[in-house]
Amino acid sequence: MSTSETSAAETTWRSWLSEHAAGGVLDGVVVQQLPFGAFVEVAPGIQGLLVTDRGAAPEVGARLSVRIEQIDVERRRFSLVTE
Repeated sequence: MSTSETSAAETTWRSWLSEHAAGGVLDGVVVQQLPFGAFVEVAPGIQGLLVTDRGAAPEVGARLSVRIEQIDVERRRFSLVTE
């Protein structure tokens, strides 16, 4: 990733973070399934991890309403739960 791409990603993250907090409810789209959950895109370039029971991850492309469970600002990560 180039410096300009890194700066743009950081700006996108900071902007999103200034508008959202733990407990907030968002709509998102599943972009990747994992054995333990799925990544859900809640804004362009912003994805959070939805942890689910084994084998219960929603299909890629599924639209979901999710709640922000926890945000790790330093690691630029956040976890989600279904609403």
